[in-house]
Amino acid sequence: MAVLAAAQLLDELMGRHRNTNPNEKIKKPNWEDPEYCKYYMVKFCPHDLFVNTRADLGVCPKVHDDEVKDLFERAESSYKKAQYVEEFLRFCRHMISDVERKIQKGKQRLELMNSKPEGPPMTQAQTEKNQEQVQLLSEKITALLREAEEAGSCGNVEQAQGLMKLCDRLKDEKEQLLKQQENSHWSMTAELAAAQEKQMEVCPVCGAFLIVGDAQQRIDDHLSGKQHVGYYKLRQAYEEMNEAREKEQQEKERRRREERERERSIRGGGLGSDRRDRERMERDRERDSHKDRERDRGDKERDRERHRSNREERNNRHEDRDRERDRDRDRERDRGDKERERDRDKERDKERERDRERKHRRERRSSHDRPRRRSRERH
Repeated sequence: MAVLAAAQLLDELMGRHRNTNPNEKIKKPNWEDPEYCKYYMVKFCPHDLFVNTRADLGVCPKVHDDEVKDLFERAESSYKKAQYVEEFLRFCRHMISDVERKIQKGKQRLELMNSKPEGPPMTQAQTEKNQEQVQLLSEKITALLREAEEAGSCGNVEQAQGLMKLCDRLKDEKEQLLKQQENSHWSMTAELAAAQEKQMEVCPVCGAFLIVGDAQQRIDDHLSGKQHVGYYKLRQAYEEMNEAREKEQQEKERRRREERERERSIRGGGLGSDRRDRERMERDRERDSHKDRERDRGDKERDRERHRSNREERNNRHEDRDRERDRDRDRERDRGDKERERDRDKERDKERERDRERKHRRERRSSHDRPRRRSRERH
């Protein structure tokens, strides 16, 4: 970014062809080249409005050239020129929609702060007791998690599951205590704001928070700030260009109507031609309104798609964490099953060893008893 900004500064001071050899032929500028900024040629570049502010868009990667801008303004109307204007209006509409959502969220936040809290604020003693309970619950949860891991390692799956259920109950109790403490904090903040008697409002242009009845110097500083001036310039340019485009469409419609009137007068048309002209006018008007609706619908659809993709990404992260947790549980369960299987194998080996020893003792006893029976039979 810093290198790009330095290069643009050098272009402004020394020209874009500062590195060109003296004998090299310089290419004539053309506003249709992709290296030039479309927004700068149409009106202005939004990247230059919010430098060093929270809404900073960074350095524009395209070239800003006043000569190319003059060529664009002097060029005849064409489809590509209209596309440049349409892209500029779409970008302005996108930024205005973002700041409108910011303004709406700011108003909702002020309504929440000005609303009555759910309960009275907690005292210092209650807050300390609440913190001690939270600390004690955190220690119990840590100890239970350690015991559950040891039980899972030893193959006691049922004991591990019971400990995890108890741990979940303690976590719920801890969350309730933290929520109660947070509500108390918001209640104290609301009371403090009410005591200070400083009402806030949201700037309808840039969405910044302002103090009602603040000093005139601070209000002037805000109105002359880059962010406020930038959004005001965006809104003004969008409204002016939209109004100019509507006037141009009305002028085109008026010229088409006059042209049809002349053609009808030349042909000496009657009622049938009037009806056909009216139908043609209605079709043209419906086609223009349909294009406007389709354009607005496309912009809204792109905004919804962006929010949907962000929501799906968050859901995917949650699902990945859940799957990782399930895999950990499955590994613990498999480890316990393997431990039990090894214990059973050891028990079976011991049983076989005992069977072999009993069989060996029986064989030795039978081999010792056989000579004695033979001697008794001789006597």
